[in-house]
Amino acid sequence: MATTHALWGMALALPVLATTPEYAPIAFLAGLGGGLAPDFDLYAGHRKTLHFPVYASIAAIPAMVLAAIVPTAVTVALAVGLAAAALHTVSDILGGGLELRPWEGSSERAVYSHYHGRWLRPRRLVRYDGAPEDFALAGIAAVPITLVGDALITTIAAALVAVSAVYVLLRKWLAALAPRLARLLPAPLRPYVPARYLDI
Repeated sequence: MATTHALWGMALALPVLATTPEYAPIAFLAGLGGGLAPDFDLYAGHRKTLHFPVYASIAAIPAMVLAAIVPTAVTVALAVGLAAAALHTVSDILGGGLELRPWEGSSERAVYSHYHGRWLRPRRLVRYDGAPEDFALAGIAAVPITLVGDALITTIAAALVAVSAVYVLLRKWLAALAPRLARLLPAPLRPYVPARYLDI
């Protein structure tokens, strides 16, 4: 779930809170943004256009080193944001495939590696986005954030957990509803809808 990625991105700010607490607020927000950012490609080459499992991981390393040597709001935000984006794209490999109903296990595309020039296969340790184990991962990340974060950060984390819970409850129903709604769209809009919603 995007919410799980966001929460784990925020969790990457916990070391900042412990070492340079003055930069913790920007670090939490950068983790949130970095955790969500790769999924902005949802309707334009999902898990390929903005997903860079190798390159994002490589970029995060010097950013983290720089933030450790020269901690400023900018360097810390850049380091946490890049690390969160890298964590997002790498962890997508551990989930299900890129399909409308990933619990069926019919897709061997988890995330595209631009470095390798091919799709990496899903490992399905988390069976699909919105699975109970996905919700458990969201909860694990949320606990320390809510325990040590300020009021804003705690509210954001709690809201993400609430959205996650609703999504988990509705996940399979939404997969059945999406193609029906997609078919109702006017023909000029259909090229902008992911193929997985139309090829049912």
